[in-house]
Amino acid sequence: MKRRYKGFLFFAEEDMKSAKVLFKEEIYNQVCFHCQQVSEKSLKAYIKFKRKIVPKVHNLLELLNICIQCNKSFNTFLEECKFLDKFYIPTRYPEAIVGSLPEGLPTKEDAEKAIKYAEEIFSFVKNKLKCIK
Repeated sequence: MKRRYKGFLFFAEEDMKSAKVLFKEEIYNQVCFHCQQVSEKSLKAYIKFKRKIVPKVHNLLELLNICIQCNKSFNTFLEECKFLDKFYIPTRYPEAIVGSLPEGLPTKEDAEKAIKYAEEIFSFVKNKLKCIK
């Protein structure tokens, strides 16, 4: 069981590294996508750790609600998940970009905020799972 949730954390950490490299290259829409993925995989790691069925969804609010059912302290990430959730589809599919985000593609400020939020969620989950390096 331990290996399975650690796999989610391994991929979340790779997404975090990818987001930071992409930020340096000023590819902000992909930074935001990878930050959404960091959060998704972190939340799925916690769900797996709690021996719950991990749903095959990408919606952070849905995953967060499962985590909240197990531990109310996840409530603190509601705004962060709402922010990151909006980047999953429009940053992946070119036909979804027009009109998906009211302001167009993510900005540098969006990417900075996304990195901050993803790091917070990732660190929080790692602390909950006692997997601190």
